[in-house]
Amino acid sequence: MTSPPPQSTRSLKICIIGAGMGGLTCALALAKEGFQDIHVYETASDLGFVGAGIQLAPNMSRILDDLGVWKEIENEAVVLRKTSIREGATDTELANVDLGYIEETYHYPHMVGHRHSLANGLYNGCLAQKAITFHFRTGVQRVLSFAPKPSFTAVPRDSPDPYTVTCDILLAADGIKSVARGDMLASLGLTASVIDSQQAAYRIMLTREQMASDAELLALIDAEAVTRWIGERRHIIAYPVSNKRIYNLSTTQPDVNFAAAPSETYTTKGSKSAMLEVFGDFCPMVLKMLNMVPEGEVCEWKLRIHEPLETWIAGSTALVGDACHPTLPHMAQGAAQAIEDGAVLGAVLVQLPSTSAESINKALRVYEKIRKERAEMLVELAAASARNLHLGEGKAKEERDRMFKELRDKGGKAPVPDKWADADVQKIVYGVDCVKIARENFTDLCNSV
Repeated sequence: MTSPPPQSTRSLKICIIGAGMGGLTCALALAKEGFQDIHVYETASDLGFVGAGIQLAPNMSRILDDLGVWKEIENEAVVLRKTSIREGATDTELANVDLGYIEETYHYPHMVGHRHSLANGLYNGCLAQKAITFHFRTGVQRVLSFAPKPSFTAVPRDSPDPYTVTCDILLAADGIKSVARGDMLASLGLTASVIDSQQAAYRIMLTREQMASDAELLALIDAEAVTRWIGERRHIIAYPVSNKRIYNLSTTQPDVNFAAAPSETYTTKGSKSAMLEVFGDFCPMVLKMLNMVPEGEVCEWKLRIHEPLETWIAGSTALVGDACHPTLPHMAQGAAQAIEDGAVLGAVLVQLPSTSAESINKALRVYEKIRKERAEMLVELAAASARNLHLGEGKAKEERDRMFKELRDKGGKAPVPDKWADADVQKIVYGVDCVKIARENFTDLCNSV
């Protein structure tokens, strides 16, 4: 960490809307930097820590380690040694990419874990900090002002009386359905809307006990590998989590159930028969796993992103994570980018030269300068990767499969059509230390904004 901020800046009141990955990281990073008055507002009664598998890439691990919470998260994670990309219909391997070099290159292996472990590790880190106060069962109805003192209407779920909260800095990590984003854009006379990706996802978790009687499936859960089965407009990505006690599958397929739904609808109870029909032409091993999902436990998510925003900043207020750069899951960087946001905010706010609204605004614009272009590049990479993986018959698919063949022929030393597994792309994603940039270049960046 950098040297402690001046006492006057350390006592600034900082409010955070949302206790997801971005909000928790903001709170923990700021507390570690010496800020003493941090408040987190969360609609849920507790964090609950539901969810599925999540990829723990080196750019995320580095930050979590710096914040002192990595060891707890790492203990339940699984190292990925390779990725296997296969045709969905035949299970034929198109490419096999060795991931062993990642730890040597970036000092952390590529790991996968359960979202519960990641959120719980961050939350436990926050609970150890006296500076952080959580306000559960409290939603935010409206942001009333953005500067010089941001304020918002807080609505407790167990009280009929909303109340106004005023602070020095407001960080809105309230997700893709962000109230703060809408209010901020309106205050600036800007518009941006949710983009329908026309994709949906099933998220499936099979237990080791379910797979134990099948040698073929047991080999999958015991392998330290991520497997992606691809087909026209669809794919499935799968890997073991929770010390290989759970096998996580995440699908992407054309949206049917949400097509006529209002934009605020993001999840629905799925149909097992519909899921089996969507992937009906995939190989027997995949269908065997999908058939293991209990009837009534199929849940489908709508995949939505957002038009790039002209700015993430208004006065002394900043947007964080999915509130400003929601992404499709195909680069496995959604949580990592929210965590980068939170850590960079800690690194820039600790260097505030004064408590003035102008000083705060400049620091927040440095955060935006460091993070915006990078996050939006990864959003586009994720979308492009999906387009490449979901090709139907034609010249584009022939070229993609030629690239897969070249990758096999050259022993993994060639561009990978699945951008997540491409070494040159990984260099951009894993090799850039945003927090280091914030610490070392703050003054120059401050002078440039």
